[in-house]
Parts: sequence; structure tokens; C-alpha cells
Amino acid sequence: MSRAAVPDSSPPAGGFAASDDGDRWVYAGELTFYNVSRVVDAARELPLPASGRVDLAALDHADSSALAALFALKRRARAEHKRLVFEHLPPGLASLATVYGVDSLLDG
Repeated sequence: MSRAAVPDSSPPAGGFAASDDGDRWVYAGELTFYNVSRVVDAARELPLPASGRVDLAALDHADSSALAALFALKRRARAEHKRLVFEHLPPGLASLATVYGVDSLLDG
């Protein structure tokens, strides 16, 4: 069996980090089924970025679970009466959103 078919026992690294001034968040690493719960839980501990900008340029690999995480963040922002904009959405994730018909939900 190939390595790709057998999930690693430890979740891939990845997570949101706030900039030093709290103006924006940056995501680095993977965002998949294997770490989405941990990532969303950790994000709850961060104040939303002051500018509402979330930079996804360093998102290495994502699956449909990443969309669920981004929607959870959008719901949180709406509940806190704040705007959240995802910048540098990886093409693969943008394509998934389009296929699922939810790409407009990721707009600011």
C-alpha cells in the first residue's frame, strides 16, 4: 500500500498566526481533514485580525475541510460584526469552492 493511502499518525502542521500588530492573520502549512479541528479550535483563541485580512499564500495543501474552516471563521466574524477577507486563496482551494458552488461565500 502506498504511503498516500495510509494517513500519518500525527496530524500535519499548520495554523493561523496573527501579525505582531494584530492587523492580519497568516496561515502556514496544511489544512486538511487531519488537522482542521485543531486549527479551528486554536483560531478561536486569537482575536480576529484588525484589518479583517487573512493571508493564505503559505497554505501548502488543502482539501474540502479547509473550506469548512474558512466558513467557520466567516461565521465567527459575522457574529462579531467584523469583515473577514481571504487573500491569496490557493488555486486548488478556489477550484473546490467553485465546484461546490460556494465560492461567493468566501468573498468579503
